[in-house]
Amino acid sequence: MLKTFDLAGRVLREGGETVLGLDDLGTHACYLLYGVLTPGEAPRTLRPGPGHEEIFVVISGAVRLEGEGLAEPLTVQAGQAFHLKGEETLQAIAAGPLEARYVAAGGHTPGAEHHHH
Repeated sequence: MLKTFDLAGRVLREGGETVLGLDDLGTHACYLLYGVLTPGEAPRTLRPGPGHEEIFVVISGAVRLEGEGLAEPLTVQAGQAFHLKGEETLQAIAAGPLEARYVAAGGHTPGAEHHHH
């Protein structure tokens, strides 16, 4: 039977971001993040971690990214995506007066050990 997951409801309860992963899916093959950035909230650190890669897609609003890997801050609009590996780290904030929502599809770097649930 197909199981559905209320990610919007979970992010409200958990605050800011929720992970759909091993505990929900019973597999280490993949995971998904769902996040909401509220205007004025402190920057959120985006970092996949050792042995992981993530593709982030902004699904509403806009996200301003800052970090050492960027020559200057970058604003990512709804429908645009970016990719982070391992310890690559960016700071994300809502760009503009509206909240921003994003999803990140993650997986394990080939040959790497995994350390999450």
